[in-house]
This record gives sequence, C-alpha cells and structure tokens, in this order.
Amino acid sequence: GGTPQGGGATVQAGPAGADTAPATRGKTSIADGVVEKIAGMAAREVPGVAALGGGLARTLGAVRDRVPGGRSHVTRGVKVEVGERQTAVDLDIVVEYGVPITEVAGDIRENVIAAVERMTGLEVVEVNIAVIDVRLPDETTEDEAETRVQ
Repeated sequence: GGTPQGGGATVQAGPAGADTAPATRGKTSIADGVVEKIAGMAAREVPGVAALGGGLARTLGAVRDRVPGGRSHVTRGVKVEVGERQTAVDLDIVVEYGVPITEVAGDIRENVIAAVERMTGLEVVEVNIAVIDVRLPDETTEDEAETRVQ
C-alpha cells in the first residue's frame, strides 16, 4: 500500500517511440488520495448513508476542513490500499435509522467499485464496510449543522 503523500498506482504503462500509438506512450499514476475521494463520493451517493467517519473523525475533520491544506471531508471515513493494478477500500459509515443495512452495504459496494474501476482502471478487490453508528430521525450530522450556520 502507498502513503497519502507519495503512494499511488501506475495504471497505464506502454513502450515509447514513434511506432506506438500516442495514447499509450508514457505512464499514468494515480495517487491514493484520488482513489479515496472517488470512493468517498460514491459511498455518499447511496441512499441510506448519513455520513462517513465516526463522531470524533467528523469533528476533527470539520476542524481540518477549515485549515488551508487540510484533508477534504470527502475522504473522511475512507482508507484505501493501492497497489500497481488493484486497490482495496475500507469505509466507516453512519446509516440512517430504519434502512436495511445489508442492502445499503451492497449498494455502497456496487457504487464504489463501479466508480473507482471506471475512473481509475484499477481492479477493486474488496470494499470493507464498518457501520459505526445510526443517525436517528431527530439527529443532524455535523455536515448539516455546518450548512445551516454559515
């Protein structure tokens, strides 16, 4: 696996020279953070997902979001391990009360795998999901609270 600063995958590598197609000359590298953002966005799109990351992670993330150069809230609750051609994704999620968790988890896996594979060309070998909390109907997430108070 790579580190968020320097890690990543080399997805496309081809021979150089005039005899090869221009699209295959050189290599394309994808940083771990790119895969984290894609997976985070894809997971958040799934109905029934209230948030990613635990309460402490969301609180620290809200602080980090305000610091220049801080990590984006999109990657909160997302960890990836990226190899040369494959990646694995770990997600910590908060679900809405009343949703069928196993169905939501399946939908998350489908959405994350489709998005990451389509956008990066990497094979997603697994998407591990930890359901760490349930948001009750009368609760708001930090993201919603931030939106109302700006």
